[in-house]
Amino acid sequence: MDRADIAIIGGGAAGLAAAIFAAEAAAHRQSRVRVEVLETAARIGAKILISGGGRCNVTHAVVEPDDFSGARPVVRNVLAAFGAQDTVRWFASLGVPLKREATGKLFPVSDRAATVVEALLRRCHQLDVAIRLRHRVHQLSVIDDERRDRFVVEHAHGTLRARSVIMATGGRSLPRTGCDGSGWDIVRRLGHEVTDTFPALVPLVLARGMFHAELSGVSHPVELSIFAGGKLIDRRTGSLLWTHFGVSGPVVLDASRHWNAARRRGLQTVARCNVLPGQTFDSIERQLVEVAATRPRVSIGRWLAERLPARLAGSLARAAGIDSGFPISQLARQERRTLVHTITGLTLPIERDRGWDYAEVTAGGVPLKEIDYRTMESRKVPGLYLIGEMLDCDGRIGGFNFQWAWATGYLAGGAAAGKSSTSLST
Repeated sequence: MDRADIAIIGGGAAGLAAAIFAAEAAAHRQSRVRVEVLETAARIGAKILISGGGRCNVTHAVVEPDDFSGARPVVRNVLAAFGAQDTVRWFASLGVPLKREATGKLFPVSDRAATVVEALLRRCHQLDVAIRLRHRVHQLSVIDDERRDRFVVEHAHGTLRARSVIMATGGRSLPRTGCDGSGWDIVRRLGHEVTDTFPALVPLVLARGMFHAELSGVSHPVELSIFAGGKLIDRRTGSLLWTHFGVSGPVVLDASRHWNAARRRGLQTVARCNVLPGQTFDSIERQLVEVAATRPRVSIGRWLAERLPARLAGSLARAAGIDSGFPISQLARQERRTLVHTITGLTLPIERDRGWDYAEVTAGGVPLKEIDYRTMESRKVPGLYLIGEMLDCDGRIGGFNFQWAWATGYLAGGAAAGKSSTSLST
């Protein structure tokens, strides 16, 4: 039976961060700590490598608690311990300078996600962190013995005894990277609750009768509103991408969590988008009345195409039941108002989300109240730490979920090292 001081189950962003911070904390204390990472997949960091279109959006320039769905006091304290600027400095120390894009997203200067994985693995090697690939963990038991080992980790190649265990197995998003939610089964058996889990940051599938397929590839800004049970639950502005199956793009991915959550509560859910964000029903109607008076020959299609992608302009006119070549000046009042309703409140007939294979993150998990936010240690099982996507906390698109991974890994790694270290003088 092998043994380690700290066993980290999962070699994704959070797990690798925890391993590095644990080994660094032990070195700072001049202590001996053996850190082992047990990873299910045959390749480390698969989810990092495909993130951000292969560039890895490491974090965001400004990260606030409101960027996350999770218990605000806990999120606030975790981010206070290791914030976005700490991430920037940490990656610089790893030899990975970051650059800020206009959106506030921070990427490696190399524009290669592989740069991030290589740096993390290089630091693990420098710190003698052992990484075991194809070591799927299927059971975690709590014990006590004279050597103060507290856990027995049963994996695909045998067993490992450990003083502390950090669970970093992720959620269920992007299962091809090795995430399947099995870590939740393990912690449930140890007494933890796991909330309802569902895809977040996921594209949405529209009913076939919608015009999305003819607009596939068209992207433009919208104001997207989600209503549940007749009440507005989310409203945001951003880029929407029409696809062959429905809609995607940053604004849709961010809104998908709220749509999914409401549907799972059994609420009647409606999504509407204003394709001219910043404009209102009244302001657009005034513009149409003015155009009718000053440019009587201008068609509906031309007026729309001056403000929107041409293909979308034609689709909107048809959705309003109006010929795009019809002059605005000849619209009846009700026809004009129908057109304005279509522009400012186009209903998206969402049938479902696109599923775990396309979700960037998992919503739900172990409630934050069940961990100590100062250390990420379980309040139910001493010596057990829960980090990253295992927890009931998910961020919006833009590097926020990676920031959560680095921050929780920092707290858990340092705390586990303090609990598991053996002084070099002994």
